[in-house]
Amino acid sequence: MTETALWLAIAAIFVLLFLSGFFSGSETALTAASRARIHQLEKTGDWRAGLAARLISSRERLIGALLLGNNLVNILASALATSVFLTLFGDAGVALATLVMTALVLIFAEVLPKTWAISNPEKFALAVSPIVRFAVAIFGPVVWAVEWIVRMILRMVGVNVGADAFVLSAHEELRGAVDLQHIEGGLEKGERDRLGGLLDLADMEVSDVMVHRTNMVALNADEPAAKLVDAALASPYTRLPLWREKSDNFVGVLHAKDLLRALHAAGGDSSSIDIVDIASPAWFVPDTTSLQDQLNAFLRHKSHFALVVDEYGEVMGLVTLEDILEEIVGEIADEHDVELEGLRPQADGSVIVDGSVPIRDLNRAADWSLPDDEATTIAGLVIHEARMIPEERQIFTFHGFRFTVLRREKNRITRLRIMPLGPSNAAKSQLSSSGSSRVSA
Repeated sequence: MTETALWLAIAAIFVLLFLSGFFSGSETALTAASRARIHQLEKTGDWRAGLAARLISSRERLIGALLLGNNLVNILASALATSVFLTLFGDAGVALATLVMTALVLIFAEVLPKTWAISNPEKFALAVSPIVRFAVAIFGPVVWAVEWIVRMILRMVGVNVGADAFVLSAHEELRGAVDLQHIEGGLEKGERDRLGGLLDLADMEVSDVMVHRTNMVALNADEPAAKLVDAALASPYTRLPLWREKSDNFVGVLHAKDLLRALHAAGGDSSSIDIVDIASPAWFVPDTTSLQDQLNAFLRHKSHFALVVDEYGEVMGLVTLEDILEEIVGEIADEHDVELEGLRPQADGSVIVDGSVPIRDLNRAADWSLPDDEATTIAGLVIHEARMIPEERQIFTFHGFRFTVLRREKNRITRLRIMPLGPSNAAKSQLSSSGSSRVSA
């Protein structure tokens, strides 16, 4: 090899190392870049973001083209380095070329560009996307052939990697991102709970958040109008269901504004008002309706109130728009709400809980993870796990907690003491730090 050819070969090696670093960094940046951020940049009119988004959408083709380009330049650089070192050092040049090229490729073609790319993947991806687009176009036919060969080989061993293979749903991916951001400190607990509540709407049913029939405030339409007006004015609620003859025969929903207009029109004479005439028709929804569907239905109907029925048409309770919104933002209390202490942290790290407290509210307040698949309230969870209606002072241990029944009224558990087990006292650390917790009734 002549001296000129030797210098040209050395220069070519460094050019190839640069290309190898470009392919490695591009692969890292385009696979690590946030699709949401790229999409947002594309909406602002950044044409490079549009290129990056299209490249990321065909990720398998993109990675195949970058790997093909990376392997081509690495193999060519190693071959040239072997030729150069053989010329300079004879037979020992093969070993020297292997050592030198391994170090150069590792540092300058792998670690350095990938570290640079991962430090700001979106910015790096936007910078390289115009060039990568040409590489993908050039290597596209070869990559397609490689993909076909790989799929056939994998199919022979029973592995199906079709283009429509499902890995994670969008909800699961978002939920994982939210939990990860909370663990890493990017999201506070309240922000995580609100985002998690929004994602849970599609998985929850109205029966999970409804006000149970035993806790409903309803009016008997057969009673005198004056008595009904007094009861409506004494109630903290603006919408009240009306029933007639039988307590499960609901005939309408009385709105406080409609009552106020009727009172004004009657000159304040409540006895002359026909409550049923000013009531709105009752809206009945199945208890299996998802919260997402019910929220959309509330928005379509421009309504805030519905009665929940089971598969036999029996009224189980009621659900309001506020009940659904509270699953996202937490408890909403106004100046007319009657608040009851539902959670009372104790000095020993335990928590005294009313049996009617929803499990989801308890999990949010104490940052616990008690299951809410089989029961809505904490009393329902104890009954489900115990497979019986416990007596007072009975103690149960499950899901990493000790439950003590403090009070029982007929067949209902009305008060419990819950003690987290294990070295970390979750109740003490969470509830004590945030002060006393309250749950609105």
